[in-house]
Amino acid sequence: MEPAGGGFSEDQFREACAELRRPALPGASWELLLEALGISIYGLLDQQTGLYEYKVFGVLDNCLPDVLADVYMDLDYRKQWDQYVKELYEKECNGETVVYWQVKYPFPMSNRDYIYIRQRRDLDLDGRKIHVILAQSTSVPQIAERSGVVRVNQYKQSLAIESDGKKGSKVFMYYFDNPGGLIPSWLINWVAKGSVPVFLNDMANACQRFLFPTCPRGEAAHTLLILHFIGN
Repeated sequence: MEPAGGGFSEDQFREACAELRRPALPGASWELLLEALGISIYGLLDQQTGLYEYKVFGVLDNCLPDVLADVYMDLDYRKQWDQYVKELYEKECNGETVVYWQVKYPFPMSNRDYIYIRQRRDLDLDGRKIHVILAQSTSVPQIAERSGVVRVNQYKQSLAIESDGKKGSKVFMYYFDNPGGLIPSWLINWVAKGSVPVFLNDMANACQRFLFPTCPRGEAAHTLLILHFIGN
């Protein structure tokens, strides 16, 4: 199958869509690591790195699919709601748009940075509107490694979003990230497992403020609750 642009194939987009209806968790290799607040996180241990690949399934209440996809793609807005962003921007390199992303790490660890490509497609499959966003690490000579910052060369993420039939979003996310350096794999796995639900919660809150930018967080949630009852 030829790539659909941005280095991703049509099959990759459709595989992400398929996970929403029928999660692909073959055999006993995928472990259920965490289940809370309507979110289930599964992990598959990569024997070579000692790190987990993650699949996340669940529903984000009061978070409309269109808004969730827009918030995820909006890099400028992410700098406002993601406290771990040090630097984040797009750059044209060799006719392709890449993203530079530097993440704050706590002292004494070095920050990490990423160069990745991404693509969003809004699909209609048998009447189901599904937003799919794919991202993976790449390398370009125009963005050199920086002193004191560790370059992450293994990063991959897939996100598929559709309506839950109410006022929220049904979500599938695949994630793998090897931050490199001298951090023990057990510590990376422990932090990653806990950070995924925090990230999703922060993104859900960001969706509320995206719709109601002049409202404080609590007021935005209250306004959505009122609209929920009006809509019903």
